[in-house]
Amino acid sequence: MSTSTKREQYKMEEWSIKQIQEALQNGELTVVELVERYIERIKQFDSSGPAINSVLNINPDALNIAADMDKAMGSGERGPLFGVPILLKDNIETKDPMPTTAGAIALKDNYAKKDSWVAKKLREAGAIILGKTNMSEWAYFMSTKAPSGYSGVGGQVKNPYGPENFEVGFVGGSSSGSGASIASNFAVVSIGTETCGSILNPSSLNSIVGIKPTVGLISRSGIIPLALSQDTAGPMARTVRDAAITLGVLTGVDPADPITATSEGKALQDYTKHLKVDGLKGATIGVDPRFLDGHDEETTELKEMLNIAMDELQNLGAIIKEVEVPEHEIRSDVLSYEFKHQVNQYLKTTSDSVSVKTLKDIIAFNEEDPDNRMKYGQDLLIESEGRSESLENAVYLKQRSDDVKLSGELGIDKVMEENGLDALLFLSDSGDELPAKAGYPSITIPAGYTKTGLPVGLTFSGLAYSEPKLIELAYSYEQQTERRVTPKF
Repeated sequence: MSTSTKREQYKMEEWSIKQIQEALQNGELTVVELVERYIERIKQFDSSGPAINSVLNINPDALNIAADMDKAMGSGERGPLFGVPILLKDNIETKDPMPTTAGAIALKDNYAKKDSWVAKKLREAGAIILGKTNMSEWAYFMSTKAPSGYSGVGGQVKNPYGPENFEVGFVGGSSSGSGASIASNFAVVSIGTETCGSILNPSSLNSIVGIKPTVGLISRSGIIPLALSQDTAGPMARTVRDAAITLGVLTGVDPADPITATSEGKALQDYTKHLKVDGLKGATIGVDPRFLDGHDEETTELKEMLNIAMDELQNLGAIIKEVEVPEHEIRSDVLSYEFKHQVNQYLKTTSDSVSVKTLKDIIAFNEEDPDNRMKYGQDLLIESEGRSESLENAVYLKQRSDDVKLSGELGIDKVMEENGLDALLFLSDSGDELPAKAGYPSITIPAGYTKTGLPVGLTFSGLAYSEPKLIELAYSYEQQTERRVTPKF
């Protein structure tokens, strides 16, 4: 078969990292051709057609980078992501000529001088940063009235599984563009960020795999913060394998982010050895039914889906225990306190082209043109501005201490130790708050669809640095159930 004939086979399928690298190795595809096809697909379905609206910017340098990779194809070592196009959430800095806005018009001229840790590690692994994805503005910490997936810069992201069927906001947030773009096959992998549910929620609602790592596994340097006590980046992909490969690329100790020192000796550079088809055999998994409280029709359907998933897990060799997680409802103002302090610190690092240098400046900037800059208001920004600038105040320190104790020591730690659990199980992001506050990891995978077609995820959560075990569980379920269905445009 000639090379040109072979290339005719490579229509815009949902390629995995392995498939792409095999095609490149065999000469059936060039990196330039690959990037061109993703760009064309974005133009066809994101900018027009169903207009998913998940990609804010395509990297102007992407094709040049791809051409350089084609020239170097036969020389030197290739990283685990060689030639793989990846999208980044628009709060992650890159040195490419694309702004990093967090969805805010106030940061439309925020061009970084250097790569974030995440961007640097991706490039070192051979990935091509294809572009930036739309997101819930300020990581969904601007307004309580805004739907998930809306930003002043990019507008509203739509759910590729039925933009006309679901309510606005049913695409998940705040990494909404990262989730919708991968479900729509606009790249192979995307990188999202999570403070509380912002990887798990859009991954579940877009029927993809999302890994929210232990806080400390991946450096946050060069990422616009919400609350550093809980913030982390993480991979979002269509398969557990692709997410696991990407996770290993991103780990490491970064002096610019001291929390990463806790990962030394615990982080892996290769999580693929934990891709075990029989990973569920003998695993003990806990479920707290209270996380799906309610008696409406939708909740009843979700409970039925959870019961089906539990039966499947048991058939695959897992032991399911019904447990009661103590203090599973936690309310505090920790995010509100940290946002002001940490955004003010971040804005000090931006160039002179960014006119806003404090949270107070952002609020005033938005008020100058409320229809465009704050369509849904900015009550969360105003609330945060009213907090103490210092994080040494007694109220914040007490609330943060309580959060950690109730979610960790008296929450997840307690229930897992008492019941001998390998993981806790939740439907979609219903239990996201506990691991978020404790800084613990979770992984979500496709579990099916409601009667209306809305995707539902199955989420495993565990103790700090238990990513290997969670990957084993998720991969085993994924491989033996194959729940994910490709959206149809």
